[in-house]
Amino acid sequence: MATRTDFGPPDYETMLPPIIKKNYGMWKYHERVKPGLLKHVAESGDELYTIRVGSARLLSTDHVREICDVAEKFCGGYVRFTSRHNIEFLVSEKKNVDPLIADLNKRGWPIGGTGHSITNIVHTQGWIHCHTPATDASGIVKAVMDELYDYFGSWKLPGYCRISLACCLNMCGAVHCSDIAILGIHRTVPKLNHEIIRTKCEIPNVIAACPTGAIRPDPANKSVIVNEDRCMYCGNCYTMCPGMPVADPVGGGVSIWVGGKVSNTRSGPAFSRLVIPFLPNTPPRWPETVAAVKNIVEVWAKHARKHERMGEWIERIGWERFFEIAGIPFAEQIIDDFTLASETYRTTAAFKW
Repeated sequence: MATRTDFGPPDYETMLPPIIKKNYGMWKYHERVKPGLLKHVAESGDELYTIRVGSARLLSTDHVREICDVAEKFCGGYVRFTSRHNIEFLVSEKKNVDPLIADLNKRGWPIGGTGHSITNIVHTQGWIHCHTPATDASGIVKAVMDELYDYFGSWKLPGYCRISLACCLNMCGAVHCSDIAILGIHRTVPKLNHEIIRTKCEIPNVIAACPTGAIRPDPANKSVIVNEDRCMYCGNCYTMCPGMPVADPVGGGVSIWVGGKVSNTRSGPAFSRLVIPFLPNTPPRWPETVAAVKNIVEVWAKHARKHERMGEWIERIGWERFFEIAGIPFAEQIIDDFTLASETYRTTAAFKW
């Protein structure tokens, strides 16, 4: 007999709505009724309607209670959050679908993010909470989605477009495999405060935390030194020692990557690739970053074929052509020079395949 424990996550079956638990693994088909509304039909004939609502990642307790109140009123309290921070209300009675949508519209909550659209931007902590960010997360996401809002509640795009943001290259977000990725980058080595390092840090742990071996002991100062040529600006050392902050208002900024995806549809998964090495941090609206992302989305939307993801379109027309029609200058930082994955990355300086 299994024992009950509070270690680890709860059994997922205890969280399933009754209609899903009843028809688990026996769904016949699903369809997209309209932007933001999905319909799943089980072999038993049961129907489940999913209404997707865009949401911020950082929520107040009052807003969470409001979400729960809406779910209690229209769908028996069954609501879930997607991995991209969307809210999904799970409605088992068709008669409640239209009243729920009307209520959500009255509250001003955006409905969409399904089908050929831009869904919520999955993102990291940024300046709100993370201790090693090169840029903000929530601020940029808000600015970008304000500009791309029409693509959330409509099916104007040729295919799915998944945008992600990570505030530093440790990449807590899904920037390594997104159609468009916004990645914060540091460009300066950690600033050494030897007094703090001596008094508050365990130097062997600080040295061991560096993935590239850039940190070495400095016996003369009872501190450490950093080899700038080997530093990858990841901020791991600051995680171990508050005397080595890596954040810099001028050195930190944003890079843009494109062409990644997770799915196997039509083509295999692909990594995102660097197309804009650096854009400055210009809060509160980050106009350079917003303009760059919007430009890439609209160029893809204008030229891609139906169902064609960003990376598939670029592979078809060639990267040179993509840079040309997107008006993005090709910088030397974009040339792949990885030596650890010769079978999957281009290792030549020649740009053509």
